[in-house]
Amino acid sequence: MAQVQYTGTGRRKSSTARVRLVPGTGRVVVNKRDAEDFFPYETLRMILKQPLAVTETEGSYDVYVNVHGGGFTGQAGAIRHGIARALLEADPEYRTTLKRAGLLTRDARMKERKKYGLKGARRAPQFSKR
Repeated sequence: MAQVQYTGTGRRKSSTARVRLVPGTGRVVVNKRDAEDFFPYETLRMILKQPLAVTETEGSYDVYVNVHGGGFTGQAGAIRHGIARALLEADPEYRTTLKRAGLLTRDARMKERKKYGLKGARRAPQFSKR
């Protein structure tokens, strides 16, 4: 018999995370490594587990993630978004809880593009009178 699993895709900045939730003991595996090994900071691991904490399902699912693009913070945000979507697939009753916590909304903030005539997105060349 096929094992029950729920999937969700999360995005943040230039990171994309494909998340699988499988009923289990609460293990979090990111790119075939334990989350504690993958993320160097405790705050990022807290961000990661927010949807599970909000819905009080912390010990009931194993989380398997494939994530690429961006840096640590963007990847943690993408995983959080993916877990929230997967939990919604697991039980639609969580919708109000996750929505109230702001975990279902995709964070639209992106890096602003560099404009011509400027050194960065907004940084102008150094001004000189002569």
